[in-house]
Amino acid sequence: MNAVVVELLAAIALVALASLSGWIAAGASGAELMAFFALGLFFLRQLWMVLRLTRWARSPLGTPTPSAHGAWGVIFDLLHRRGRMASAEREQATLELDRFRRAAEALPDGVMILDGHRAIEWMNLQAEACLGLKASIDTGSRITHLLREPEFLTYLDDPDHRGLPLELRTQRNPGRCLQVQAVPFAAGRILLLVRDVTQLQMLATMRRDFVANVSHELKTPLTVTLGFVETALDALEDTPPKEIAQYLQTAAEQAQRMQQLINDLLTLSSLETDSPPPLEDPVDVTTLLADIRQEIEALSAGRHQIQLENQGPRELLGSARELRSAFANLAGNAVRYNPEGTEIVLRWGAEVTGGARFSVKDSGIGIAKQHLPRLTERFYRVDRGRSRDDGGTGLGLAIVKHVLERHQAVLQIESELGQGSCFSAVFPPHRLQS
Repeated sequence: MNAVVVELLAAIALVALASLSGWIAAGASGAELMAFFALGLFFLRQLWMVLRLTRWARSPLGTPTPSAHGAWGVIFDLLHRRGRMASAEREQATLELDRFRRAAEALPDGVMILDGHRAIEWMNLQAEACLGLKASIDTGSRITHLLREPEFLTYLDDPDHRGLPLELRTQRNPGRCLQVQAVPFAAGRILLLVRDVTQLQMLATMRRDFVANVSHELKTPLTVTLGFVETALDALEDTPPKEIAQYLQTAAEQAQRMQQLINDLLTLSSLETDSPPPLEDPVDVTTLLADIRQEIEALSAGRHQIQLENQGPRELLGSARELRSAFANLAGNAVRYNPEGTEIVLRWGAEVTGGARFSVKDSGIGIAKQHLPRLTERFYRVDRGRSRDDGGTGLGLAIVKHVLERHQAVLQIESELGQGSCFSAVFPPHRLQS
């Protein structure tokens, strides 16, 4: 019981006893004494109701209001109604907050709320992943204690930078490039938006490298072509026709190299764009392999030992043009990049998994292991000088990779320096017809 209420009851009891004694001593009538007792009971009831109201106010939220009659019943009913309204508002606020949190968690970017002292109040899962933090541990900590990169601290301290993005690399998450943006929020808070732009940076770098490589690859044959054409024009009257023919032949070879490079670029571009899926036409593998063998034998001009082993399914579903390009690139690379006398085996066979494999195995110079992961990059060459001399554009394996991906196949590369190489295209069972 509330101490104040106890003291009040004790004081009233003493006053009541004193008044009752005075009334009796004064010879009060029975009716007057009854009225006194009724008045005392009325006050006791009010005190009791006040006591119940005090107890209810001190009880946990959601405790039912007391029940009573008369005026107190009306008061308790009003309090009950107000409590139900407050409970409904709390439930609605909880639902809205939960909806907001679910929406924030679904965002592809990181979201973090900092208080006026730059302590973390809340962050979503993407912010945890980008910044290398953990909400269960780092909430309540100052962001400046967790991310100590000088450019980030300067960014937060300078109000002129607020609202502008900052590219940031953190020690907590090395290798990632982040775009951070601080936006003023309610009550002195800061809304910190975080976006992982690592992939975008890589794509931008690839585009710059691609433009530089294309420019370089076209510049060399174009310079040679123009040089020989200009030489032939200047010496047209004084130079023997045979020598002029040699100049023009060299210029034609360089022009063909540029044409091949442009054709490969167009092929690669069409494969990388959102082009429709490849055709599901049945491709006669026997005819395809025979054509490729004849093509690389002409390219080799007798300098290599070429064999063909065909023990696989008769037909392969897909685009005949794309598959021919992939198979011819793998076989042509074995001829271009291996010395005279190298044995080259073209093999088409079934896999135990139900699929099939086309492989080009050679006994040539092989490739060092550090180069293997990058062989399918555009314009990547193990030996740049030798590749250009052999007529390669540096795009063949990139084309092969995209063609195989469009046919749900994979490219496997095995090689050891000085022991030869094996390039294989492995097709799934649903691409085959026996």
